[in-house]
Amino acid sequence: MNERERDWATWMKAAGAGDAEAYRRLLGELASFLRRVVRRRAGAGVDEAEVEDVVQEALLAIHLKRGTWDPGQPVGPWVATIARNKLTDALRRRGRRIVVPIEDVAEALVAPGEDDGLSPRETDRLLAVLKGRQHDVVRSITVEGADIRATAAKLGMSEGAVRVALHRGLNALSAAYRSFRE
Repeated sequence: MNERERDWATWMKAAGAGDAEAYRRLLGELASFLRRVVRRRAGAGVDEAEVEDVVQEALLAIHLKRGTWDPGQPVGPWVATIARNKLTDALRRRGRRIVVPIEDVAEALVAPGEDDGLSPRETDRLLAVLKGRQHDVVRSITVEGADIRATAAKLGMSEGAVRVALHRGLNALSAAYRSFRE
């Protein structure tokens, strides 16, 4: 057992005996460990807010289930298992949503003042290809000039969901535009 594991086990036992300072130190150390575990397991497409949500859920689970830890076993694997389960739950709740940084699609946005050669009527006809949230997001950002944050607030969506809808909407518009111009 390494030094970190010995410290965690000592603090966990002391916390079980009512030592609030040991429990505070344990949770502080575990929070840092959990962030690393969750980031590594989550991979690309999970933003820092989601990582922090999973860490907080894992810390709560550790608090609620601390009586299930076997003092003869290391704390790290027990905590990592809780983190893995909480991450799995979070990924299932969010579905197949992917976070796409705006920088990845910025070049697809039309710069202000550029003439795209479309009349307002042609623009409306092209935007009609999009449905639902994609249509609302693309119109808000590219036609009305709103930013990601304002669009998210206006449509009641997360900024990540707005980025994904924008990316997908612009891809659909690109394909539609090519066929529209042919």
